[in-house]
Amino acid sequence: MGETLEQAVRTALRAVRDPVTGRDVVEGGMVEGLTVRDGMVQFAIQVPRERARDSEPLRAAAEAAAAAVRGVISATVVLTAHRTEAAKPAAASPAAPPLGAPPGAKTQPGQGPMLLPDVGAIIAVASGKGGVGKSTTAVNLAVALASQGLKVGLLDADIYGPSLPQMLGTRERPRAEGQRIIPLQRWGLKAMSIGFLVEEETPMIWRGPMVMGALEQLMGQVEWGALDIMIVDMPPGTGDAQLTMSQRVPLAGAVIVSTPQDVALIDARRGVKMFERVGVPVLGLVENMSFYCCPNCGHRADIFGHGGAKAEAERIGVEFLGELPLKVAIRELADAGTPIVAARPETEEAQAYQKIAARLREKVAARASAPAGPRIVVE
Repeated sequence: MGETLEQAVRTALRAVRDPVTGRDVVEGGMVEGLTVRDGMVQFAIQVPRERARDSEPLRAAAEAAAAAVRGVISATVVLTAHRTEAAKPAAASPAAPPLGAPPGAKTQPGQGPMLLPDVGAIIAVASGKGGVGKSTTAVNLAVALASQGLKVGLLDADIYGPSLPQMLGTRERPRAEGQRIIPLQRWGLKAMSIGFLVEEETPMIWRGPMVMGALEQLMGQVEWGALDIMIVDMPPGTGDAQLTMSQRVPLAGAVIVSTPQDVALIDARRGVKMFERVGVPVLGLVENMSFYCCPNCGHRADIFGHGGAKAEAERIGVEFLGELPLKVAIRELADAGTPIVAARPETEEAQAYQKIAARLREKVAARASAPAGPRIVVE
């Protein structure tokens, strides 16, 4: 019986040698989470954390070896880093901060420096569940901030379901300069998504460590440059990506997006609690799909109810940032890759995004200049 495609990939990877140990990556136990489905190969190369910055050639060689196997349609490889025994702190070393420590606190030994040091403020746009319009909100807020004269980055942290390529209207592949990836520029933004690096229909069948490794690469290996603010489109829920962001970058705060209906508000409440648990301030709640406007007669209908997010914000003591309607134009323009803030800035809904963006800008500036409290800007 002939070998399977997975076995053929592993055989090919035995020709890729770690320049430090001299062993091939399979023998050395560096191949993690190898999956092969419909000709699409995905896996991680695990290296000691102190070697992460210098291991890009090894990752690229492993990806090329896998891609060259007959029957492989595409190969996607990321680096993940682990802490070696030698890097563990001695018993007398100070302990790492607890989970609830504020952003900017000392990182765990061996974890490395905080990422994105040249970004003035980083805001996570999150939701407790999918389907509430979080990505549409994140993209339009980023475009609004850019239109207000700021240098803005937009990071798609949803590894499993990246939506930025569609919403920004480009499938262009980012170019590389040495070991650095140059972010794409669209609508006044610098943008990066795993969706720019893999084929559109490629499923990301990855375990948690691979997701965290990919997210760290999107932050640490992309040439973002100096930015005033970065909007991060988070995946729904309260999992690995949220923890990675809270531990590896100094988040200025989080915005929670929800629809007015009770089932969405329950999940939004979990999102608020999660960010509070990891010491990230919640800047406020946004009620998306707050009401429906008929494009023909202008009749308004509260399909998902109305005012639920505002009431919830008041109940838990966070600011209600505003409401956004369920309008056909917002959906059509998002699908066409032209955010409504850029395409129709004069509309009521575009102005609603602008108002929320301006308020976020005010809140971030106020927190940055506050004499006490958690530090939210890396200088």
